[in-house]
Amino acid sequence: MSADASDEELERLKAAKMAELQKKMAEEEERLRREAERQAAMRIILTPEARQRLANLRLVKPELVAQLEEQLIQLANSGRVPLPITDEMLKEILARITSKREIRIRRL
Repeated sequence: MSADASDEELERLKAAKMAELQKKMAEEEERLRREAERQAAMRIILTPEARQRLANLRLVKPELVAQLEEQLIQLANSGRVPLPITDEMLKEILARITSKREIRIRRL
């Protein structure tokens, strides 16, 4: 392999790596932007006490909190819930979401 071919291959590898890094940076920036928008919406939708409850819950069940935040944003955007949501209202919502229905099987 000649020196020119090695240099060209090295340049192609550098370009591919640079493109990959730029793509990762763009994805990370987009993720951070969406998270900032979500946090801004939560400041409007929830009282400080309710936001603190969600922050505490996020430590234990991050998937549940992410799902709940999406639902709260949708409910607030559609006007189906009074704003701001208090800590008591949030506790009721969480109780409804996390309650497990008991299934009974009766044999006849």
